[in-house]
Amino acid sequence: MLADGSQPGRGGLDKAPPRPEAKIFHHSFAATPLAVRTALRTALARFLRQLTPDEAGTLELVLAEVLNNIVEHGYGETGHGTITLSLVRDHRGLSCSISDDGVELPPACLARSIDDTHRPEPHTLPEGGFGWFLIHDLVEDLGYHRENGRNLLAFRMPMPPVSNN
Repeated sequence: MLADGSQPGRGGLDKAPPRPEAKIFHHSFAATPLAVRTALRTALARFLRQLTPDEAGTLELVLAEVLNNIVEHGYGETGHGTITLSLVRDHRGLSCSISDDGVELPPACLARSIDDTHRPEPHTLPEGGFGWFLIHDLVEDLGYHRENGRNLLAFRMPMPPVSNN
């Protein structure tokens, strides 16, 4: 096989078979509600064949909560900023990383100091205050790091291995 993927002696007519679709999804977009909607649609379409309807719904819920929080609270009314979303499907599930250069994530968002027996009722929380409880319940290995004015949030959604059928 030649460097361009063709077979020798065939004049380049026989190309190598197409490569399998990359397992990594990487997308940067403006920190606006419309761009978040488009990014969600694009990410879900990319993994549609690898997710059950329930998994797709969970992914959409978690990503929508995180991304909309970044738009609303990370960038506020500035309307300027970029969000970068990366997703990787492997044997352990779907690993997600989201980065932005908005304001720092408040430590309370990552705290899991309330056990399930003392969980507040959603109607007693401020608008949107239940989102982080949902995120904690639906993901594993949730971590956050801020360096040089940039936020990185990472987590994994556990899922069974993808069937090769």
